[in-house]
Amino acid sequence: MGMAQHIDAVVDRAIGEKRIVGTVILVRRHGKLIYERAAGLADREAVRPMQRDAIFRLSSLTKPIVAATVLALVDAGKLAVTDPVTRHLPGFRPRLADGSEPEITVHHLLTHTSGLGSAPILSEAETAAGVTRADLSGEELLARIAGLPLQFAPGTGWAYGFSIDVLGVIAGNLVGGTLEDAIRRYVADPLAMADSRFSVTDPARLAAAYADGPDGAVLMGDPHSVPNPFGGMTTYDPGRIFNTKTFQSGGGGMAGTGPDMMTLLETLRTGGGAILKAETVTMGLANQTPQLAYTQVPGWGFSYFGAWLDDPELAASPAARGTNRWGGIYGHNWFVDPVNGLSVVSMSNTGLEGCDGAYKDQVRDAVYAGL
Repeated sequence: MGMAQHIDAVVDRAIGEKRIVGTVILVRRHGKLIYERAAGLADREAVRPMQRDAIFRLSSLTKPIVAATVLALVDAGKLAVTDPVTRHLPGFRPRLADGSEPEITVHHLLTHTSGLGSAPILSEAETAAGVTRADLSGEELLARIAGLPLQFAPGTGWAYGFSIDVLGVIAGNLVGGTLEDAIRRYVADPLAMADSRFSVTDPARLAAAYADGPDGAVLMGDPHSVPNPFGGMTTYDPGRIFNTKTFQSGGGGMAGTGPDMMTLLETLRTGGGAILKAETVTMGLANQTPQLAYTQVPGWGFSYFGAWLDDPELAASPAARGTNRWGGIYGHNWFVDPVNGLSVVSMSNTGLEGCDGAYKDQVRDAVYAGL
């Protein structure tokens, strides 16, 4: 059975079991498109079929776009990964629990080793009143993040949280505008990623957002919370993408398409193209957390773009050592396996199944089963 048959079986089963509503999957090997499929529904209630160019809320797929932008700014001499954050944001001075103020660098932000976590930044009263992060200005959000105690001394631990949001503010400031201005100048426009924005370029192509439910995927409310595999709750705000005044979150605020993401991944896999120097890409895709035994799960470190596969056997992954991957809570995953020449984009409109459920690994395993 070939790769297409393996992936098709995974997709058809997930849709048939109502674990996901719709999906777009793209696979390139050594640059050649070897699999492409849009399946299921982009909008179940409107009975609108999924299309290859469907627009999704990217959530954490925003991160590699921002990372590429920051590294392009490094290539342009606008900043260095060793820069202390205070060089660019003088007032951003979070402290450890003992009151000391450690130095946080751009490198720490890129690798999520800054000590910044994702603790609540809204009061209970604000939450009860319906206030969301989208209602805070960039200045207010930064002030609240800086007011949270660091979880650990920079470089000594790993925690996914506000690091890329802070980095996005720096990138916008360096171009005298917004984060989107920086992304468009250094990444999106040179690569013709026309739908990668902090707004929806074509609402008719926007996939509806669905969440795990006891009897299958349910249409998200706004907000909408679901239990996550880590023992907590994941809360979505699908309406945020329509708020043009909201803070441009570098960690998760963009919308975009599967083809746009594939363009970025292939640009990275092949050495940076028109946006990055080859040596910068090599650095960016390398393990940047060798001081840590592993980051989020055994077998994985972290690069500047995402998780970095250090020990495939320990991680129970068929991918080669040096593979980079990450996901997005609205239902997405991507990985780049340089050894096997693979770039894979898996988008869905269903979280958490599409990003942290069985579907993620089933798609990955189907790709490798077909090699």
